[in-house]
Amino acid sequence: MQLVVARIGRAHGIKGEVTVEVRTDEPELRLAPGAVLATEPATAGPLTIETGRVHSGRLLLRFEGVKDRTAAEALRNTLLIADVDPAELPEDPEEFYDHQLMDLDVVLADGTGIGRITEITHLPSQDLFIVERPDGSEVMIPFVEEIVTEIDLEEQRAVITPPPGLIDETDAVVASAREEAADSVADGSEAEDSGAKGEDA
Repeated sequence: MQLVVARIGRAHGIKGEVTVEVRTDEPELRLAPGAVLATEPATAGPLTIETGRVHSGRLLLRFEGVKDRTAAEALRNTLLIADVDPAELPEDPEEFYDHQLMDLDVVLADGTGIGRITEITHLPSQDLFIVERPDGSEVMIPFVEEIVTEIDLEEQRAVITPPPGLIDETDAVVASAREEAADSVADGSEAEDSGAKGEDA
């Protein structure tokens, strides 16, 4: 099974290092020196990690054959993909690989369905489940013990006890309104004081 473990960001310095957006809970295993990773687009790889280090809270990697800033910048936005045995499990029974969690049904403790997990976002402070609701809207669920109380792989479900406001219908309405506003701006409509920020890629 192939899993995306990182996305290459901007070049760092002049010696071929790049910042990476980590998308795995085990960067020390998947992104270790010597690891050979496939890429998307495929023409950018495969890439072999030569060195890795943490700088100002971000992981920096250098790949074999990438010796300067120009070559590093050419890899920007490339996805790094690892081959993982589908039967492989994390050492910690309380941890899960992304592919184990994808498409799980998300339900409340009383069994009320909320939606299904369509994406997992790894942030420095915590992971987030992106959950698609039956009406097509999305809600973000922090993957923390206080909220996600049970992961049942046999039943293919994640049980949550959300705090007030996390999954209220009003949140979905606000999210939809924001998307419509963003679409209007993209179509050339004028907007004032939107406060929107682009991705810092």
